[in-house]
Amino acid sequence: MTEASNGNSEIKEVKKAVLPMAGLGSRFYPISKAVGKELLPLVDCPMISYAVEEAKQAGIEEVILVAKENNKTVAEYFKSDAKLEQFLEDRIAKEPLENLQRAHRGLEQISFSSVVQPWPKGDGDAVLKAEKKVGKEPFAVVFFDDIFVSKTPALTQLINVFQTSQKIVVGLKKASPGKLPFYGVVKAEKIANNLYKIKDVVEKPAIDQAPSDLAVCGRYILTDEIFSYLKKIPPTAKGEIILADAFKAMLADGKIIYGCEIEGNWLECGNMAEWLKSNLTLCLKHPKYGPLLKEWLKKIK
Repeated sequence: MTEASNGNSEIKEVKKAVLPMAGLGSRFYPISKAVGKELLPLVDCPMISYAVEEAKQAGIEEVILVAKENNKTVAEYFKSDAKLEQFLEDRIAKEPLENLQRAHRGLEQISFSSVVQPWPKGDGDAVLKAEKKVGKEPFAVVFFDDIFVSKTPALTQLINVFQTSQKIVVGLKKASPGKLPFYGVVKAEKIANNLYKIKDVVEKPAIDQAPSDLAVCGRYILTDEIFSYLKKIPPTAKGEIILADAFKAMLADGKIIYGCEIEGNWLECGNMAEWLKSNLTLCLKHPKYGPLLKEWLKKIK
C-alpha cells in the first residue's frame, strides 16, 4: 500500500478536523438539558477538550465544530481570557491560573470555526454540514464521546495510514459481543498489523449477524469524495443520513476504504454508565487525584 501504487502523484496532508457536537445528549437527560454533553467533565476538563487535545497532538490546524444553533459556549471555552488570567494573577491564585493556562496551551496554533446543525439527523448529516469549511482537502472526523488513552494519539495512527494510502481510513477497535449491536461493525480483510481493507459495514447488527468483532469507534480520515455519496444515499426511516451507508455505497462502486485498529485504551462516554466508568478510570489514573481517591475508596464500606 504505497502512494505510487494508487497512481496519485499528490500527497495531501490532513490539517482539518470536524467535531460533531449537535446531538441532543438524550441518554444524559436531565443533565444534558442544562449542559451540553460535550461540556460534561472527565476528571478536571470538559469531555470535548480531550478530542481537541488529540487533534492538536496529531498536527491539526483547523477545528470545525458542528454545533446546535446559538451554541457559542464551546468556542468560548477554547479562547484564552487575558482579563481573567490577570485577575487570577493579581489574586495570587496560582493553581487556578496554572490550570487555566494549561488548558489553553498550544491552542494558539489551531483556528476554530463552527457550522450549525439545527437538529441531529445522523453522523453523515453532521459531516455534510462542514462541506464548505472542508473544501477539497482531506479531513479528520472526531467524535468527542470516544476517548483514547494511547502512546500515539488515535488520530495520528489513522493519519499515518492515510499518508501512505491517500484513501479513507476508519478507526476500528475490537469489542465484546454485547457491545456490537450499538456500533457499526466491519467485514474486513487483514492486510498488515492493525491494518484492514474494509469489505462491508453493518450498522448496529444483532450479535449473531455481526460480520466480525471490529467496531467503528469514532475516528475517521475522509476525503472530499464522501460528500457526493452522503448527498445521494437515501435517509433512514428516522430521516437520518448515516456515514456507514455512504461507505457501503462507496464499496459497492469499488472504492477502497481502509480500517486502522487503534492501539490504546478505548474509553466510551456515549451513555451515562459508560461515562461514569470512564470518568472513574481517568480519575484513578490522575497523578494528583488518583492517590487521594484510592485512599478514600479504601475507607468506604
